[in-house]
Amino acid sequence: MEILLWLVPTVLVTVAAMCWVGWAGREPREVDREVMVGRLARGMTRETPLRYAAPRPERDRSTGIAVRPSRARKAS
Repeated sequence: MEILLWLVPTVLVTVAAMCWVGWAGREPREVDREVMVGRLARGMTRETPLRYAAPRPERDRSTGIAVRPSRARKAS
């Protein structure tokens, strides 16, 4: 366990850097109400492309039982 003590400073520096970057990199909280309304209006009027143009085929309903197709019997 003592061997892992050399990791403590590295972990502390990494966590401190992550907290600082998270705080410093955020957008300012004070945004004008008119700017927010404009962004919302642009987002709601924008048309989004369809992801799936073709309809998906219906899946066969599984009964949970595996059934092999019957073999055609030879007529004698």
